[in-house]
This record gives sequence, structure tokens and C-alpha cells, in this order.
Amino acid sequence: MSCLPSLCSYCSEMPSVIPSASLLSPDKVDSALLSKSQQRNGFSDEYPFTSRWFSTEGHVQHYVDEGSGPVLLMVHGNPTWSFAWRRLVTELSSQYRVIAIDHLGCGFSSKPQSRELYTLENHIRRLSALVEALDLKDITLFCHDWGGAIGMGCAGRMPSRFQRFVLMNTAAFRSQAIPRRIAVCRIPMLGQWGVQQLNLFATAAIYMAAEKRLSASARAGLLAPYDSYESRIAVHQFVQDIPLDPRHPSYETLKDVELSLSRFQHHPMLLIWGMKDWCFTPAFFEEFRRRFPQAQLLPIADAGHYVFEDAHDQMLPAIRQFLQVSTPPVM
Repeated sequence: MSCLPSLCSYCSEMPSVIPSASLLSPDKVDSALLSKSQQRNGFSDEYPFTSRWFSTEGHVQHYVDEGSGPVLLMVHGNPTWSFAWRRLVTELSSQYRVIAIDHLGCGFSSKPQSRELYTLENHIRRLSALVEALDLKDITLFCHDWGGAIGMGCAGRMPSRFQRFVLMNTAAFRSQAIPRRIAVCRIPMLGQWGVQQLNLFATAAIYMAAEKRLSASARAGLLAPYDSYESRIAVHQFVQDIPLDPRHPSYETLKDVELSLSRFQHHPMLLIWGMKDWCFTPAFFEEFRRRFPQAQLLPIADAGHYVFEDAHDQMLPAIRQFLQVSTPPVM
């Protein structure tokens, strides 16, 4: 496989120092985190997985690691957490090793209050640290929402470890598009008050991100980690970290992620898209199609942003077939 000359620097691993990570046994995890992970009121049947943790750069993150076989790595967005992947974890772990991370500040991960921790660069570094700590290879990457930039950013920095991609309602390239209802959440002071004090962002997503009414257990699970002002810091910071112009601190990181996409043009890719998404609209789907003309496509006309909730029954057969028949390129 060859790259365009202008991108030849991406033919080797992108230069970036990956922080070390330590896998933690439960006795090494703070008791408050352990307690929170065990309080699965209203959704325990849907999320029965064993909690696992790792530490990197002094912060503890949660993940699940179910099954054995070829590796499926699932990376969520905002304001979700590994719970979003629960049905795929359950149904695919009989044949695959399924790993789903909670970003720092999300799910059952720790939620430190230093805002500079919640940048695209730092999320990529921490995901990369877990991939290296678990020594994951031949990975099929699943991404949604912010997971696209974070997951593809990780893949760009250690491309030899990634083989296939399943992307849904996400982005990994620069864009000026931002919905008004998200732009409002970026207004100084007002946005923070609404997102962290009133939990408007996560609560609104329950009703606006899915086309079908979510079950009580889905609503409980999606909201459970975000039950206080402090616990919503990542939700707020993800909104603030959207890089719309070159002056933004995460702009250059996203630019690097975008440039690294070309190295995966000949890798198997499945694009699943809820076409009623008002955030990652069909325009984002078309941009991925343009960049990856060989990708398999599954546009779902009546599904929204939470395509994994609206159209799980349509997604699963396509994912199973993709995993069974797609052949990674010979490197």
C-alpha cells in the first residue's frame, strides 16, 4: 500500500509519545469508583459486564473486556459511555474479544476537575495507552460521535495495530458545521450552567438523539454516570473542545487525525448511518464516502444520532457479515 507523496510522513507510525498504563485489580481502585460501578440501578440486566480499570498519567479509567477471539475495540462519544455498546458487547462477545472504554470523565471512569485534561489530544493519548497496555493487535475499531476523532486518532498513531473500521454517525476531519442547539452550549457561563448544573445536554440527548422512544433501562443507563455537577465535567468539555477554527487548541490535533485517514483507504470499512441525525448529518456520511469510496454502506433512513438504539436489529446482521467476510489488506 502506498500513500500520496504529500502524506508520506504518515507511512510510518505518527510520532507521538504514548503514555504508559497500568492495568488495575479491583483492590487498587478507589472505593468510590468501585461503588459507583456496582450501582447499576435500572439497567443491571442490560449491562452485566465485569468492570475493569487502568491507570495512565495518574488518572483511572474504566473499560469492559468480554469474550475472546479477534479484537473489537469500541469508542463512544458524548454524552454516552460504554453502555451505548452494551448490545453489541453481549451479542458479539461469543465470537470476539470486545473491549469498550469509558473516556476520562465518562461512565465509570474517574472525573477529575482539571479542564485541560479533556482535550482531543489527551483522549487519544489515553486510548492509545490502553491499546498498548493490552497489546491489542488486528483491531476492528468501532466509533460513534467523538469516538471517531479519538479512535481514528489512535489508529493513526499506531496503524499496524488496526485492520478494520466500523464508523457510525461520527467525524474524524475538520468541519464548520455545528448545530445551533450545541452552539448554545458553548456560550460562556450559560453553557456550563446548563450542561453541568442542569444536566441539559445529557438529558436532552435522551429525547433528541434517538428517533424511537428509549426504554426506561436505556434512559437510566445513559444518564447514570452524570448525576452531579462534578460528574458532568467531560460532557461540558467535549462541547467546548469542538475545534472550529485554527486558533482552537484542538485544531491541529484534528488536522493530524484527518491527514492520517488516507493511510486506511484500502482497509475494510463499514459506514453505518442514522440519516435523521441532526448533529452528524448525512453530509458527514457523504464526506466519509468520498474519502473511503470502497467502504460498505448501511444508511438507515429512519434512525437518528443514537443509531445503536434506533436500529440495532438492522446493524447487527450487517456487522456480523462485515466481520466474517472482510479481509484486511496485506501490509
